[in-house]
Amino acid sequence: MPSPSAPDPSRRTVLATGSALGGVLLTSGLTTQATAADRAEATALPADPWRTVLDDADLVWQRMPTTWYEGPFLGNGFLGSGIYAEPGAASTAVRFNVQHSEVQDHRPEFGSLFGLARLPIGYFTLEPVGAITGLDWRLSLHDAELTGTLTTDKSTLTLRALVHNDRSVLAVEVTASEGESGFRWVFHPADAISPRAASRPLPDGYRGNPPAEVADHDGTTAAVQPLLAGGQHVTAWRERTRGRTRTLYVHVAHSYPKNTALEQALKAVRAADRLPYSALAVTHRAWWHAYYRKSFLSLPDARIQRFYWIQLYKAASAARRDAPVMATSGPWLEPTPWPNTWWNLNAQLEYWLIHGSNHLELDAITRALSEFRDNLANEVTQPYRADSLGIPRTTDPHLVNGAASTLMGYGVGIPGQNPPTPEVGNLTWALHNVWLSYRHTMDKSVLRDVLFPLLRKAINYYLHFLELGPDGKLHLPATFSPEYGGDSRDCNYDLMLLTWGCRTLLEAAELLGTDDVLAPRWREVLAKLVPYPTDANGFMIGADIPFAKSHRHYSHLLAVYPLYEVTGRTPDERALIETSLAHWVGFEGALQGYTFTGAASMSALLGKGEDALRYLGELMTRFIQPNTMYKESGPVIETPLSAAQSLHDMICQSWGGVIRVFPALPAAWADLAVHNFRTQGAFLLSARRQGGTTRWVRLLSEADALCVVRHGIAGSIDVRDGRGRLLPYSDAGDGAIRLALRKGESALITTRGDRPDLSVAPVRPNEDAPRWGLPLT
Repeated sequence: MPSPSAPDPSRRTVLATGSALGGVLLTSGLTTQATAADRAEATALPADPWRTVLDDADLVWQRMPTTWYEGPFLGNGFLGSGIYAEPGAASTAVRFNVQHSEVQDHRPEFGSLFGLARLPIGYFTLEPVGAITGLDWRLSLHDAELTGTLTTDKSTLTLRALVHNDRSVLAVEVTASEGESGFRWVFHPADAISPRAASRPLPDGYRGNPPAEVADHDGTTAAVQPLLAGGQHVTAWRERTRGRTRTLYVHVAHSYPKNTALEQALKAVRAADRLPYSALAVTHRAWWHAYYRKSFLSLPDARIQRFYWIQLYKAASAARRDAPVMATSGPWLEPTPWPNTWWNLNAQLEYWLIHGSNHLELDAITRALSEFRDNLANEVTQPYRADSLGIPRTTDPHLVNGAASTLMGYGVGIPGQNPPTPEVGNLTWALHNVWLSYRHTMDKSVLRDVLFPLLRKAINYYLHFLELGPDGKLHLPATFSPEYGGDSRDCNYDLMLLTWGCRTLLEAAELLGTDDVLAPRWREVLAKLVPYPTDANGFMIGADIPFAKSHRHYSHLLAVYPLYEVTGRTPDERALIETSLAHWVGFEGALQGYTFTGAASMSALLGKGEDALRYLGELMTRFIQPNTMYKESGPVIETPLSAAQSLHDMICQSWGGVIRVFPALPAAWADLAVHNFRTQGAFLLSARRQGGTTRWVRLLSEADALCVVRHGIAGSIDVRDGRGRLLPYSDAGDGAIRLALRKGESALITTRGDRPDLSVAPVRPNEDAPRWGLPLT
């Protein structure tokens, strides 16, 4: 990014709209403005807005990282590598972790946190000849590669590393100067035992898997890890020497119940090592370059802008549609109390950013819930399996919880009974993510084949337990609000999800033209369900439990965010939100990082940009680590990813059928550029803010949904189509207009008579900021 004293970027440094290339003038709606000379100048310029913001966001290391929270990280949703100094040997070795999101145990009798836990694989150490005296590394977001040098008292090692996008191979190229030609790689297999064993007692009868067996296979080495339940995971590697350069190729395969992983791993390594690193990098970089160009965001806070682009890199490193739903630490497994997927907040938060950033190719939640739906019936007790589904607090990638976890209180449970703890709402909340994917694409197959049938059975589970009270209202027996402690009747976590679920089922049935036999029951619930319990401090945990202690989770506030069932549409409702929010964050002690991302998004709902920015500042100052990872009794990744969604909520909201452009920006963000931000209704939003004023807004329709947009442009406006012709629109009230856009049509909104420059470029930062990573300063 340019420094504060640098001149403004040329107005011809542009962002493409409707094109995958930078340097193309956005002319939709103002076709007479750009002359041939303008177009020639724009085309000739080499500046690339994506490359500009991505290069600026690169993490750098000029000091040795010593933990997971400090080092570079590489991944492709399956294979992951975190890189930092070997503990206790920082001057003699650098660790390249090798972990994989599919590698797990298969002993359900010990539950999801032991018997079905993700298993650690091991790590390589890069061991120079001399003692390490310095380093200069850069993690290129644009290319998804780590490059740089490692200096020793003997010489220098120059390295490049990537986890290949398609081949799922870790490739590390090292070129040694004179004096370091004898460096070596050493593989250290990990004990194949649940990472939870480091912090919790083992279940009776549980033991770790036998040691890995390391052997040579015609020049390729493999560590074969047998599993007590059957199957294996295998790490295979080979090093190739080309002149003074040596390249390590590593692949991990997992098979269960068959022992086929060895063959798979050897085949993958032998196919990759025929290619030099530079050849592997070509196809790898091509995927990443195309990935970033699906959207664009630039804002004047350099630190937060860099953070945002790092989260997009992190998301694609940790998630793919066909990869397992992210576990709490993504593919970068470390010792943790949480070695699997968590469904009462973590998974939901991890995937929110994919919608606005236009990255539905990362949506593993919709795919997994659909693919493994049969397992969800087994997570409720036998009497309810015919017509109900649920998901417990934790599962493996196949959405299996396992017997022991249920006994320990991690199952779905039965309302009114404890043990096990009746944590009932998790599946409905997870299906809200699926609903978001539907709303942002308007893909009716998602609605018809996934959301409606699964949500119908998730809500059905609630319907079994609703009771009509003497007040004429429907009540829930005691259930559990995640993490607060204690069960309560009429728990807000469940009442809020039940309300959203019934409303969504009725809407979906109408859209699908389905006359569902349960529709009258859903309407009855909406008409008779007891109001959300409140007191003088706002929303309670439930009818029996006030909110009276520090609590990191906003399980009692879901109707505010992310469900948008309570939005402040009346003065009393707004006061209720404000009171509840202030009371929640007013208890210090147990607050954690995602407390502040939730508070930021709720503030954005209220249009309070300064408050939203302040909460994000608290997050950055208190919790975000040097490499933008997050620590909470162990490595977890949901909070930084959800902070990216908090930024989205400040920049654009599209709940309730209305697109709100720049609804909660702080005054310091006077300039902002957004391109191809995906909204509900399947619109792609591009907009520019300059000097505190919204100059123009463009919406491209990918479906035939009605477009209602609160554009934020003061005074009279012009609305033009993609050929510059005036478009009719109607007043929708409250500063919004209503447009009829067919699929493929666009609308450009400007001040009447204005012909603004439609080029979009990275905005100038208000002040300089240090890079993420471990720079010297």
